[in-house]
Amino acid sequence: MNVAVIGASDKPERFSHQALVLLKQKGHAVFPVHQRLKTIEGTTVYPSIKDITGPIDTVSMYVAADISTGIAADILAAKPKRIIFNPGAENPDLSQKARAEGITVIDDCTLVMLRSGKF
Repeated sequence: MNVAVIGASDKPERFSHQALVLLKQKGHAVFPVHQRLKTIEGTTVYPSIKDITGPIDTVSMYVAADISTGIAADILAAKPKRIIFNPGAENPDLSQKARAEGITVIDDCTLVMLRSGKF
Protein backbone atom coordinates (compact mmCIF):
# COMPACT_ATOMS: atom_id res chain seq x y z
CA MET A 1 0.00 0.00 0.00
CA ASN A 2 1.27 3.49 -0.87
CA VAL A 3 1.03 5.78 2.15
CA ALA A 4 1.73 9.52 2.23
CA VAL A 5 2.65 10.77 5.72
CA ILE A 6 1.90 14.48 5.84
CA GLY A 7 3.85 16.16 8.60
CA ALA A 8 6.56 13.50 8.67
CA SER A 9 9.33 14.14 11.19
CA ASP A 10 12.96 13.17 11.48
CA LYS A 11 12.64 13.23 15.30
CA PRO A 12 12.25 9.65 16.62
CA GLU A 13 10.06 10.75 19.55
CA ARG A 14 7.39 12.14 17.19
CA PHE A 15 4.44 9.90 16.35
CA SER A 16 4.72 10.78 12.65
CA HIS A 17 8.28 9.44 12.65
CA GLN A 18 7.26 6.30 14.51
CA ALA A 19 4.42 5.74 12.02
CA LEU A 20 6.79 6.12 9.09
CA VAL A 21 9.15 3.51 10.56
CA LEU A 22 6.35 1.06 11.42
CA LEU A 23 4.70 1.47 8.01
CA LYS A 24 8.01 0.55 6.36
CA GLN A 25 8.46 -2.42 8.73
CA LYS A 26 4.99 -3.65 7.76
CA GLY A 27 5.94 -3.53 4.07
CA HIS A 28 4.13 -0.38 2.96
CA ALA A 29 5.61 2.09 0.47
CA VAL A 30 5.98 5.29 2.47
CA PHE A 31 6.06 8.80 1.03
CA PRO A 32 6.94 11.31 3.78
CA VAL A 33 5.79 14.88 3.16
CA HIS A 34 7.52 17.86 4.80
CA GLN A 35 8.42 21.22 3.29
CA ARG A 36 11.95 21.50 4.70
CA LEU A 37 13.30 17.97 5.17
CA LYS A 38 15.06 16.15 2.32
CA THR A 39 15.36 12.61 3.75
CA ILE A 40 14.26 10.68 6.83
CA GLU A 41 16.23 7.53 7.60
CA GLY A 42 17.24 7.18 3.96
CA THR A 43 13.73 7.76 2.61
CA THR A 44 13.19 10.66 0.22
CA VAL A 45 10.92 13.35 1.65
CA TYR A 46 8.55 15.20 -0.68
CA PRO A 47 7.93 18.93 -0.20
CA SER A 48 4.27 18.50 -1.17
CA ILE A 49 1.84 15.67 -1.80
CA LYS A 50 1.55 16.92 -5.38
CA ASP A 51 5.23 15.98 -5.90
CA ILE A 52 4.47 12.29 -5.36
CA THR A 53 4.05 10.44 -8.64
CA GLY A 54 1.83 7.41 -8.79
CA PRO A 55 -1.23 6.45 -6.80
CA ILE A 56 -1.64 7.12 -3.09
CA ASP A 57 -3.81 4.64 -1.23
CA THR A 58 -3.74 6.31 2.19
CA VAL A 59 -2.86 9.74 3.53
CA SER A 60 -1.89 9.78 7.21
CA MET A 61 -2.27 13.31 8.58
CA TYR A 62 0.00 14.66 11.31
CA VAL A 63 -0.51 18.40 10.82
CA ALA A 64 -2.96 20.79 12.46
CA ALA A 65 -6.16 21.82 10.70
CA ASP A 66 -4.82 25.26 9.75
CA ILE A 67 -2.00 23.60 7.81
CA SER A 68 -4.12 20.86 6.19
CA THR A 69 -6.70 23.44 5.14
CA GLY A 70 -3.97 25.25 3.20
CA ILE A 71 -3.04 22.08 1.30
CA ALA A 72 -6.54 20.57 1.08
CA ALA A 73 -6.81 21.02 -2.70
CA ASP A 74 -3.52 19.15 -3.23
CA ILE A 75 -4.62 16.32 -0.91
CA LEU A 76 -7.97 15.94 -2.69
CA ALA A 77 -6.31 16.15 -6.12
CA ALA A 78 -4.12 13.17 -5.18
CA LYS A 79 -7.35 11.12 -4.93
CA PRO A 80 -6.32 8.85 -2.06
CA LYS A 81 -8.66 6.01 -1.15
CA ARG A 82 -8.64 7.14 2.48
CA ILE A 83 -7.36 9.80 4.84
CA ILE A 84 -6.47 9.00 8.43
CA PHE A 85 -6.64 12.01 10.74
CA ASN A 86 -4.40 11.20 13.69
CA PRO A 87 -5.19 12.71 17.11
CA GLY A 88 -4.65 16.46 16.96
CA ALA A 89 -4.84 16.54 13.16
CA GLU A 90 -8.62 16.44 12.83
CA ASN A 91 -10.08 18.81 10.22
CA PRO A 92 -13.90 18.63 9.92
CA ASP A 93 -13.99 20.82 6.80
CA LEU A 94 -11.42 18.71 4.93
CA SER A 95 -13.12 15.54 6.17
CA GLN A 96 -16.43 16.71 4.71
CA LYS A 97 -14.83 17.64 1.37
CA ALA A 98 -13.02 14.30 1.21
CA ARG A 99 -16.21 12.34 1.87
CA ALA A 100 -17.95 14.32 -0.86
CA GLU A 101 -15.19 13.13 -3.22
CA GLY A 102 -15.77 9.50 -2.19
CA ILE A 103 -12.67 9.31 0.00
CA THR A 104 -12.94 7.28 3.20
CA VAL A 105 -12.19 9.40 6.27
CA ILE A 106 -10.94 7.84 9.49
CA ASP A 107 -10.30 9.62 12.79
CA ASP A 108 -7.85 7.24 14.44
CA CYS A 109 -4.19 6.71 15.23
CA THR A 110 -2.10 5.16 12.45
CA LEU A 111 0.21 3.55 15.02
CA VAL A 112 -2.67 1.92 16.89
CA MET A 113 -4.25 0.79 13.62
CA LEU A 114 -0.98 -0.81 12.48
CA ARG A 115 -0.35 -2.52 15.82
CA SER A 116 -3.91 -3.84 16.11
CA GLY A 117 -4.20 -5.08 12.52
CA LYS A 118 -6.89 -2.51 11.60
CA PHE A 119 -4.73 -0.66 9.08
